[in-house]
Amino acid sequence: MKEYIDLRSDTVTQPSQEMREAMYNAIVGDDIMGEDPTVRELEAMSADILGKEDALFVTSGTMANQIAVATFTNRGEEVIVGDTSHIFNLEVGGLAAISQVQTRHFAIPNGLYDIKKMEELIQEEGIQRAKTGLICIENTNNLNAGLVVPVDNINEVCSLGKKYSVPVYMDGARLFNAAVASENQANEIVKNVDAVMFALTKGLAAPFGAVLAGDKEFIKKARWIKQRIGGGYRQAGFIAAPGIVALRTMMPQIAIDHKNAKLLGNGLSKLNGLKVDTSKIHTNIVTGSIEAIPITIEEFLSKLLDKGIKAKRISKTSFRMVTHLGIDEEDLQNVINSVEGIITNL
Repeated sequence: MKEYIDLRSDTVTQPSQEMREAMYNAIVGDDIMGEDPTVRELEAMSADILGKEDALFVTSGTMANQIAVATFTNRGEEVIVGDTSHIFNLEVGGLAAISQVQTRHFAIPNGLYDIKKMEELIQEEGIQRAKTGLICIENTNNLNAGLVVPVDNINEVCSLGKKYSVPVYMDGARLFNAAVASENQANEIVKNVDAVMFALTKGLAAPFGAVLAGDKEFIKKARWIKQRIGGGYRQAGFIAAPGIVALRTMMPQIAIDHKNAKLLGNGLSKLNGLKVDTSKIHTNIVTGSIEAIPITIEEFLSKLLDKGIKAKRISKTSFRMVTHLGIDEEDLQNVINSVEGIITNL
């Protein structure tokens, strides 16, 4: 029996037995010298899947994002970002601290980029203005919603970038969730972006890393910046190996996660007083509000924890639950019953 049903994130997964065996048996070499065959395999495999010229294995999605911005921009430039994006909210001010760029952010309701508003944010040339150096988009969008951005909308953003000679970078941490949910291939989704990253540790359930992909010149500079910030590896094949397994085996699990999220969201939405907008469950993330229930979010989460369930606080009145490898329908029914019990006994 599980000690906890942990729904805080899809980063809490345990590696599969196949991933563990791949780590143990990995053939390795010095990656800084370009001699680790397992890392090279993961990078080549990722570039091929995404339809890009080259790829770079890095520690995390945050590292990938920060390397990408540093590669594309110069100090003092502006970067356009979504106000709910990970790169803007949860990367410890890295845009300012590492790349020394400033942000110009705007709202992205329902995961759709308003091209007219985005165009208004691109700075005209002027002696007193910062140059717009990069547009950052996210798919799935919104760190607490996981909304799928339509391919047509992504292509509109890319066309806007080309119009103004501003590169477009995609934080695709959960790109494969977007691909499965929209029934598009990943390479079709990212076809027109200048660079993209995906996390191996989220929907793909690997224990380590992320991959950044783009053209050869971009990756050449990105590899240099990775080394500058201490991201160089030696025998990194041990940590790259489970990523190869994840890319080969985890797509069916992502579909299960999406199905489970809908089951969970539909069940919670029927409980008296709990608000869950099921139309916004695009992938594996369920958001609920206790605003209409006489309990604080801290009390609610504490009561859930007492029942062996972990969820994430995302505001003064709301929480997030994420389905992933290791969560099954029995767990979901347990969660629904537990939440119902908490509400009933208030």
